[in-house]
Amino acid sequence: MSYFQDYVSLRNVVDADEEQTANARPDFILRRISITSIARDVLPGAASYRCSCHHRRFEGSGPSQDSSLFWPTDGSLHMPDCDVESNSRFRCTLMEPKGRAATGVIVLLHGLNEKRWEKYLPWALRLLQQTGKAVLLFPIAFHMDRTPPAWSDPRRMAKVCAERRAAFPSIASSSLANAAMSSRLHMLPQRFFWSGLQSYEEIVALLRELRQGEVEGLPADASVDLFAYSIGGFLSQILFMADEEELFSASRLFLFCGGPTLDRMYPTSRYILDSEATIALYSFFNKHLENEFLRDPRLAHYFKGGHPAGRTFRSMLSYHKLREEREQRLRELAPRIRAAGLRKDGVIPPGEILNTLQGSFRDIPIPVDILDFPYDYSHVQPFPVLQPIEAEVEAAFSTVMNLAASHLA
Repeated sequence: MSYFQDYVSLRNVVDADEEQTANARPDFILRRISITSIARDVLPGAASYRCSCHHRRFEGSGPSQDSSLFWPTDGSLHMPDCDVESNSRFRCTLMEPKGRAATGVIVLLHGLNEKRWEKYLPWALRLLQQTGKAVLLFPIAFHMDRTPPAWSDPRRMAKVCAERRAAFPSIASSSLANAAMSSRLHMLPQRFFWSGLQSYEEIVALLRELRQGEVEGLPADASVDLFAYSIGGFLSQILFMADEEELFSASRLFLFCGGPTLDRMYPTSRYILDSEATIALYSFFNKHLENEFLRDPRLAHYFKGGHPAGRTFRSMLSYHKLREEREQRLRELAPRIRAAGLRKDGVIPPGEILNTLQGSFRDIPIPVDILDFPYDYSHVQPFPVLQPIEAEVEAAFSTVMNLAASHLA
């Protein structure tokens, strides 16, 4: 089937039960894997914290109610992160070949501020068809169905959006779609790290269970690779570069519209973050981080206290800081990474993918394909489902998936 046909036939399949999906298509089955997060205790909101690796305790920390910050009236946005139950108990969807055993699994990671899987189901199916591997659709913390329903409620988010526009008259790209995430990151930019660390630890734990033969339907020796899009690429790079337990030592990574350091991404978009949230996030991590370490010993400990994930995260914040360390690690990983960017992508510019992945001297041999399509596309929607351009979109989609499948097969 074509991309267009797959999109139409698959867009509701994640919401169906397993019996329904088993009969929906002859080429795959969907299975749900229930996960209870092992890392909810790193999230903001607790009274105290303990680092079990280094036997250290820290007092809880959070934002002081400073008048210069934005504080929405919607109470759901002030909920302590560690208390959001939908984020701590959730399901992953595993797409498996029907009638035959998968030869491995590809973990698919999505973009920032996404709440539904429709866009990615045709991607997953094409990867399954072309590689013979199962595809695990893994939701990053506070994304997809890991968000409270209130954060997607149009009336509530319309009010939050109106409050943000009133508080910041020059705000750009403020919308219902990004109101919740923009507000939360504006209030506490540290959330970007802590929720990323939670996702990092969850994926590591899942792979550990797989290697112990504890993931139903997948053998302990199954190959594990990653297909990562946008901010999912940022997370996947940290997983590969830190790799404390060498769980990814034989894995491959394909980055689509991802790869740069944080300061070389431009997430201001009606679908991602508004301009005030972007400023707050970048200011925190790229201008004031050292001062924040003085105010938050726990954050300093994870970035500077012997946690490889924190150190690697720090190396991916700024293009110029820790550049030699980052580029040396990417050089070691180069045979197992490939990337594709889009020429007209304004969120993840293709030149910045090259700058980070191939290094300042372009001497890191990571293949990066810069593509352009003969229709109006964007970072958020690289493959629009529009019948008048169906043939052009199918060709573009096939180009990207062929590149990915050849690398991940």
